[in-house]
Amino acid sequence: MNQHSFAKPAYSGFTGQFIGGRWVDGTAGRMAKDINPYNDAVLTEISLASAADLEQAYAAASRAQTDWARTLPGQRAAIFERAVEILTARREEVIDWLIAESGSTRMKAGIEFDAVKAGMKEAASMPYLVHGMIMPVDRPGKEARVYRKPLGVIGVISPWNFPLHLSNRSVAPALALGNAVVLKPSSDTPVTGGLLLAKIYEEAGLPAGLLNVVVGAGSDIGDAFSASPVPRLISFTGSTAVGLRIAQVAAASTRLKRLGLELGGNAPLVILDDADLGKAVQAAIIGRFMHQGQICMSTNRIIVEDSLYDDFVEAYCAAAAGLTYGDPARADTFVGPVCNDAQVKSVTSLIAAGQAAGFDLRVSNTIEGRVIPPHVFAGVTNTSELAQNEIFGPVAPIIRAANEAEALRMANDTEYGLSSAVFSGNETRAVNFALQVEAGMTHVNDITIHDYPHVMFGGEKNSGIGRFNGHWIIEEFTTDHLVTIQR
Repeated sequence: MNQHSFAKPAYSGFTGQFIGGRWVDGTAGRMAKDINPYNDAVLTEISLASAADLEQAYAAASRAQTDWARTLPGQRAAIFERAVEILTARREEVIDWLIAESGSTRMKAGIEFDAVKAGMKEAASMPYLVHGMIMPVDRPGKEARVYRKPLGVIGVISPWNFPLHLSNRSVAPALALGNAVVLKPSSDTPVTGGLLLAKIYEEAGLPAGLLNVVVGAGSDIGDAFSASPVPRLISFTGSTAVGLRIAQVAAASTRLKRLGLELGGNAPLVILDDADLGKAVQAAIIGRFMHQGQICMSTNRIIVEDSLYDDFVEAYCAAAAGLTYGDPARADTFVGPVCNDAQVKSVTSLIAAGQAAGFDLRVSNTIEGRVIPPHVFAGVTNTSELAQNEIFGPVAPIIRAANEAEALRMANDTEYGLSSAVFSGNETRAVNFALQVEAGMTHVNDITIHDYPHVMFGGEKNSGIGRFNGHWIIEEFTTDHLVTIQR
């Protein structure tokens, strides 16, 4: 990693676990190489966690949480204010790590950095937003008080695509609300998904034991993480298949727990016949190809009303063919590498399925290593494998809809319901359409990718349960306690 000028040296020592405020080796007896997906450079080697390490992390979190829950709101807020200062000072260091470990382009890494910073700022306000109620009771001298309290220990499992942001999106509010956290980052991004965040909060003065990071194989700690009786809530962001497995394991635990699951998506971008063509093309380019399409909110299907279809395909293909791809560290690169070889296999199999189905491959180029150039298919059917799967790669299917009614039916014809968007020159028409889309989020005349720290985020159907951000995450990460008084 590059060295930058800070008040303190760049972070180092990403070789093990962070448990109970100490940097320790994992005891699974195995090492894992953390590699750069673009050039296979080894970034670090990490001694993996065992089930015993996981138990120690949960125990440390339990011990630390009791006192933390009693701290004044200003004490908790100050941690996040310092974390923002530290993050800002280390901006280039953090961005370099995101590029090197997750294959983020420089543009995407900057967007992710800003999202993390905004999330920390929002978390600083949360200790002051927790409130209870005094409720009337039909009995003389009786008073009912509802107190809002932290849940206790929260287990967080984060993915590799926006690793720092999607870890911090759960970690920061959980801590701000008086909980302790055990975080399991993806094996593809153990540093940016967990260990780097632990360094930042450690430097910010977070008391020992409140944030623990365990890096381990799913075969060693995967099921145990959700089955443990310690966490009161498991917050998971990732695939629907893994989310269903977590729900099954958690349900079989000896202690009931809550689940917050942000799962897969198949976001439709619907372009109605009165849309601004240029703006729709731009949104569909960014929404599909940002971070190689490896975003749960990525535009997975482009559905265009018949009269605008041919013009859209021509303009979109010209724009996609002009995108730069390759080395994510270059400032002008728009499409970098996908995260790992499994993703290469998955995306190439869907490209092959599109070709086998006879769809019109308008834009393509040679795949080199993990860099998949933009691919655009026209004439795709909405029921096809290409349209019904979450692609998670730089492949864009364009679907023709006969009219607005068919476009809506196609948009809803999926097991997923996370994000979506609709373009129209008539705002009333667009909003009416948006309200009929079976998704947690629909954006009018904009891209499908949005996540603001104070605005509700979440999906319907197989895209998950629960809500993130703002007042919604406060509801998720706290519990109500009724106390009545008889005078």
